[in-house]
Amino acid sequence: MNILITNDDGIHAPGIFAIKQALEMIADVLVVAPDTERSAVGHAITLSDPLRVSEIHKENSFFGYAVNGTPADCVKLGLRCLSEKSIDVVVSGINMGPNTATNIMYSGTVSAAAEAVIMGVPGLAVSLTSFDTPEFEYSCSLAQQLVKKIVENGLPEGTLLNVNVPPLKPDEIEGIVITRQGKGRYEEFFDKRIDPNNRIYYWMTGKRMNLDHEDDVDDVVIRQKKVSITPIRYDLTDTDMLQKLHLWNIEK
Repeated sequence: MNILITNDDGIHAPGIFAIKQALEMIADVLVVAPDTERSAVGHAITLSDPLRVSEIHKENSFFGYAVNGTPADCVKLGLRCLSEKSIDVVVSGINMGPNTATNIMYSGTVSAAAEAVIMGVPGLAVSLTSFDTPEFEYSCSLAQQLVKKIVENGLPEGTLLNVNVPPLKPDEIEGIVITRQGKGRYEEFFDKRIDPNNRIYYWMTGKRMNLDHEDDVDDVVIRQKKVSITPIRYDLTDTDMLQKLHLWNIEK
């Protein structure tokens, strides 16, 4: 089994180090990740600048390739240029911070898994729902299990799995729930400031708005100390509106 690992926190992030160690116990792995943090870049790809690749060594051995691009760039290069083997699964993570509800629209982590799906390879995105508690043990063991399940059972064409894990020790996890994507979002604020050259700039902050309460929604489940696993498709067509739009009789 061959696995391509990437992320959006950058190749030096602790999460990618942890999941590489876990997955190389069950498969041959290749790491291709951004050279610096590329959080919240969504599904951006690089068209107007060259992509440069550098070898990264850790603990006196080859760790992986760093790319001066986005997570989606890394998947493209990994699958098309850097892997000498056919990749069975692309794993993106372990991300620090939740990728639930509307966050997935901005997430480089989820977008990397989506890029794999676009290119015909199953994708798995794994996030730890904390920005400051690097408790990776359970996320790593779950990733091992899910990779095996994906290879054994396959995923529907165009579908990836988005996994969010509470930052808890294994015996503190209350369960695993198959979930829907929630509606939660951030209420954003812009702090207006003036730099030393008397130029105005803005610093964006935000407050999380939890808009869901059902027990099968990703945001709700992680607050219950449970793991959320959401199957995601990137066909954004509104099929209900598709039928209604025909009734508008839009003229040429």
